Amino acid sequence: MRPAVKLPRNSTTALHRPPQPPPLTDVEIISLAQHHGDISSQLPPFLLSESSHPTLLSFLHSRASAATPNSSSSVSDYVSSLLSLISRHPSSALSSLLPPLLHSYLSLFTSHKIPHDRNSLSTLQQLVGYIDSVEISELPKLIDSITSYLPQINDLEDVHLLILLPKCVELVRISNEIDKPVEYISSVIDALLNCDWSKVLLIKMVQIVRDFSSCIDKVRKSEFLEKIFAKMRDDVEIQDLPGLVYQLLVLATKGFGKRQVIEGVVLYFGGTKKAGSIMKQVEGTVLLHVNFAVKQDTSLGQEVLGLVRLDSRAFNHFTVLILLSIARIRRFNESAVAVLKTALLNAYKDYKFAKVCRWLPDELKEEYVEKARAIEKAILKAVNASHYGREHILPSIVQFGFGLLEGVEEGTQKEVSKSDGLMGTEELGAQVLKCLFEVHDMSRNEIIEQSKLHVLSLKPERCFPILRLLEYLVQVHPHPMLEHVSHLKEMLDYFAFMDDKISYRLVTVLLPLVKFSRDLKDYVILVLRKAMFRRENTVRLAALNAILDLILAEKQSKADGLFSFQESSSQASCSQQAEVPQPTKADLFQELSGVLQRCLYQQANVRENLYNGLVKLVLVDPLTAGTVFDFLLFHFQRFYREDAEVVQLGIDQCLKLENGKFCIEEPLDCLLFCVSWILLLQPQIRSDQPSESQPCFGFSITQDNEVIEFRWKSLSGESFSNAVTKIRKFLRMRIWKLGLLGKNQDSGSTPIEEEKRRCSATLILGIIEVLMNNIVAELAKAADAQKSELEKELSQFVEIHDSVEKYTSNSRQCSGNRKSIIRPSASDSSHNNKLALGTTKLTIERTPLLSTSTIHRLLQLALELWELDSSKKNSQLSSGKAQALNLKTLSCVLQLCLRQLKFFSFVGKDDPLKKLIYGEIKLIGPSVMNIILSLKAVPKSERDSSKKEPKGRKDFEDRLEYIHSALLCLKRLIEISLHSSKYAGLIEDLVSANRVDDASTAAVGDEECELAEGIDDQSTKSKELFIKKSIEPLLNEFLDFSFFREAEILCDIVLMIGNTLPEERRNILGSWTMKIVKTSHISNSKVAKCLVLTAVNLTSPPSDFIIAENMSAELLTVVGSEGPTGPTEPLDMSQKFPVINKSTCAAIASTILQSVESTILDIDSIMTRLKTYYVATQKSASFNRSGETATELAVEEILYSRAEAVVEVLSHFVAMNLKEIQAEHLLRLSAKFYKNLSKLSKLRIALKGCKQNQQESNKTKGIVNKIKRENKYIPDLIFQIEDYEKYLIQLSKATKVNLLRHAKRSTSRDFKIVEPVNQENENGSAEGSGGEEGETDSCQLPERSGPVAEEEDSEDEDEDEDALVRVKRAKTSLVVQDSSDEEV
Repeated sequence: MRPAVKLPRNSTTALHRPPQPPPLTDVEIISLAQHHGDISSQLPPFLLSESSHPTLLSFLHSRASAATPNSSSSVSDYVSSLLSLISRHPSSALSSLLPPLLHSYLSLFTSHKIPHDRNSLSTLQQLVGYIDSVEISELPKLIDSITSYLPQINDLEDVHLLILLPKCVELVRISNEIDKPVEYISSVIDALLNCDWSKVLLIKMVQIVRDFSSCIDKVRKSEFLEKIFAKMRDDVEIQDLPGLVYQLLVLATKGFGKRQVIEGVVLYFGGTKKAGSIMKQVEGTVLLHVNFAVKQDTSLGQEVLGLVRLDSRAFNHFTVLILLSIARIRRFNESAVAVLKTALLNAYKDYKFAKVCRWLPDELKEEYVEKARAIEKAILKAVNASHYGREHILPSIVQFGFGLLEGVEEGTQKEVSKSDGLMGTEELGAQVLKCLFEVHDMSRNEIIEQSKLHVLSLKPERCFPILRLLEYLVQVHPHPMLEHVSHLKEMLDYFAFMDDKISYRLVTVLLPLVKFSRDLKDYVILVLRKAMFRRENTVRLAALNAILDLILAEKQSKADGLFSFQESSSQASCSQQAEVPQPTKADLFQELSGVLQRCLYQQANVRENLYNGLVKLVLVDPLTAGTVFDFLLFHFQRFYREDAEVVQLGIDQCLKLENGKFCIEEPLDCLLFCVSWILLLQPQIRSDQPSESQPCFGFSITQDNEVIEFRWKSLSGESFSNAVTKIRKFLRMRIWKLGLLGKNQDSGSTPIEEEKRRCSATLILGIIEVLMNNIVAELAKAADAQKSELEKELSQFVEIHDSVEKYTSNSRQCSGNRKSIIRPSASDSSHNNKLALGTTKLTIERTPLLSTSTIHRLLQLALELWELDSSKKNSQLSSGKAQALNLKTLSCVLQLCLRQLKFFSFVGKDDPLKKLIYGEIKLIGPSVMNIILSLKAVPKSERDSSKKEPKGRKDFEDRLEYIHSALLCLKRLIEISLHSSKYAGLIEDLVSANRVDDASTAAVGDEECELAEGIDDQSTKSKELFIKKSIEPLLNEFLDFSFFREAEILCDIVLMIGNTLPEERRNILGSWTMKIVKTSHISNSKVAKCLVLTAVNLTSPPSDFIIAENMSAELLTVVGSEGPTGPTEPLDMSQKFPVINKSTCAAIASTILQSVESTILDIDSIMTRLKTYYVATQKSASFNRSGETATELAVEEILYSRAEAVVEVLSHFVAMNLKEIQAEHLLRLSAKFYKNLSKLSKLRIALKGCKQNQQESNKTKGIVNKIKRENKYIPDLIFQIEDYEKYLIQLSKATKVNLLRHAKRSTSRDFKIVEPVNQENENGSAEGSGGEEGETDSCQLPERSGPVAEEEDSEDEDEDEDALVRVKRAKTSLVVQDSSDEEV
């Protein structure tokens, strides 16, 4: 039998090994995932084996490499199937397939082997959910592969891969399995920052960076934002901007810098050059995003407000839009508009400061102008673009516009200069609302409603800008305004309850609408009729002026050929026009004549305004002259009677006894003024009428001429003409019998009778001026034979006027403290009584009724009489008597001229009477100049002889007085010329009128030939020629003959003109003035002060303070000082500057100290601006620009040099033996200056980053409060010095530079004031608590019982010297007085 064969062991194992599971195809895997819905069901053995992973991954690559149209979906379906199976069996071996699957898919995606489309995006989104199942050690590989792919991203689909990054980074950050995860995450962030971002990567990066913001530190967040905004400026599509800004706002809420986000958005949209309607619509969408973000996070709104408050460089049109947008949020409604308004006002404030600051360079001044101009343009640009999807900001724009207007107060705020191209607060606010009214129909009702509310609620001074806005809207947009006539009527309902100026102005504003709306016209008339019956005089006066303007407006519209809206629309045809009775209807003057008749029985100011209004009416419509005569005739006959050729002028009937005092009830002079002007204009009216026949309200012009001619020949016109002639003759022949002059008054008359005479004399003065106007008018038309008689009559009336004027003046002086009679001016009718020249308001007792042509003729007549008398030495009349008579006439004429020029500023520029009365104001200048030259042209021998005799001395003094009056007139004329471009040619007329001979001019002008040479500007050339040919010879002559009052006026004129010249020409003028200062010995303190002030102010910095320093050094030699060995002997006069002497040193010292004080105030303002700039620079890095930094550094350098110049000037004053007033002034200036130095030192310390001791700060605050409570000069000065030294030490430590190497700190800190026992021990010692070196003890406050402050002995001689100076200061001041200028 054969033995059994033994099988090998391995053969047996092979027979029993389980068979390999059959592999699955990729299609079967997808089908399995679709039908394998139960988690408990088993996977095929093939999938449970790790050996299947390469096969599974190969299926992925094969599907990706298949060149089929649907390869993208096949790969996505396959990956989704695997992920589905992994999720259902997480504990199986299939879960280990996840990391290689991720790597494989990322490799295929980054190598572009699979399409980047929505299928790949869906797959990546699924993979995000499985990252948590990946081992932590595998995540860095995923992150590295993603970051290495970033530079290849160029298309929008390429960025889909980045959705894996945030989850991976977050898992790595919180894991403990990776060594140093924080450092690794930082390296990943650095890689993101360092790579080059495409536009699509930028957008995606902004979206995903918020998801791992907790992994980024503050510095890298800032770098992220910087890179984002840098890429935005370079390459971003417009349509991507809204979404990008939205994501940035989300980042701001996720820990990124809110201020930096807001800065970046503002800088981008404010500085982008992309324009067009699409960009504006994008901006509108971004505004909505910002508005929504601020609603969700109010801290974003605070950042916006803080950004604009902190740095004006952030201001652009988009900043304005953002502020207006967030203003719609209730919480930020007031603050956002306030910040916007404050930024604008600060820009104007800086501009105004730079304009008046003399030591700022022109380049810096121009930068301030450009800054203000840029803010204005930004606001207007924002408003103009408000109709591109930004309707939600319209209410904010209305609020802002009215906020600007209500901040303007009439007559108090000086607006910006129009020559610099700036609009100013009022014009900008009005322009904002005008633009809104024109563009947005929905805003019109709100604008008019807000106008009504503001006019009814604001102070009268703040209502005028709003009324000017309404006036513009009424004139430019009348028909849209008619749609809101109900609001206008509501405003008219408050006519009697408003301020009289506002109510009158409101009616004049609405007058252009009257011709379009009969209903509004009737309503206005009804309101005015009711107001005429009010008890308040101001209401009746406003109503009267409004009625007159209403009549004038209707007359003007007819003269211009304009008819009311109802009249033009109601005329159907020419055939019907004759049947309609409307054209023959009485005009508005006749309709309202009953109301105007009522005014003839009211107060004097109401009647005067009525008379002025009637003159204006005749000027506008000459055909109403006869109607006006009929209107006034009966009233005039109440005060004028003719009995047998005897004129009875009822002056007494014009007066009224009220409350025991006489007052003028009927301004008869104004009535005659009205009548005489109409009579003077009447011949011109008849000659100027056209001969053509034109239809006019049912009559032809020929018919109207016939009617007027008939009325002219009627009783009213002839009666007035005859009455004026008889009154003129009556006053000329019999005025001495009226009992109005001093020689006819009863010495025993009662005060009531004196007051009555004075009131009568006031009326007589006005009547005389009216008659003088008539005589001058006749002179212009009279033949040569009649001129002599008329000139004689005119001279007599001048003499009468002078006598009556002197009587009224003497009567007022005798009446003690009684109030003089104040007559309302003609400008009251238009309520434009503010001064055009910016001077203080003058008190004028009586309105001058003389016309400028009359003044001019009187000046010519007086000059002719004077020259004629000077040429005739052998006349029958003694030369002295004739000269006295002519000088008397000249004195009266000059006083009339000066009063006329003063009153010129009161009359409104649009007043028709201004052109009638003041139309020839330029003619006065040459006449005044010729009078000055004639009066001063007296030979020296005659001048010396006249001074010896009493009568001659009196005549000489009178002549000086007349020269003084003429110079005052000249000064006023120059003021008018410099402040009004309309009268700029007046100085040219003065130059042409100069009659100084060539020899005289050459004698004084050869060395100053630089004046008026090489000038292209005609205005500048005329000013310099006037100074060279007229002012310079006069000033030299007046100084030679000690005419100090006259020389002072000339110095004021030079300073006024010099301040308007360019810098180069101004320096030449300053050099000429310095020559006078160096060569003239002047003992009059006022003239010396004017000369020094002119020389310093007309010299450009830094030369101005060099002059001040040199003068201060010379002052020290004249005033005297306390030296180490005792007081020095003062000189009587400075050798370098003879103008500095014993008589003038105090005035010159005060002038220099005032200049120093002005500079110290400028330094304080500059330091405030520097502090604001440096704080903004530290907190707003985005706005740091080299150009702007260089500008601020230049300002700082100029500040230091100016402060050094102040030290140089004050160092001489410290050693002077000043009087009490100057010593106190010096102490105040020193305290302010040291306070500024302390601020400057603290500013430099803050820039170095040094921390200040809070305890020292609290201690300092306590000392400051104590000093402010006591309010003393010396303790405040000592504190400011010690405070400055303390910060100087801190700055030395910060800069490692010994800033105290030239300073020695005194150890004698404390002091007290003790009562001196006698004269010998005046310099005795007083006890005080000494402080150690380097310590600052609180000052012991001075006692009120003693006037002398003394110091302890010091170890150093310089300290002893300083102590002596301080002792001297206290000795001169005796008792330390409270300071009204101390800061609180």
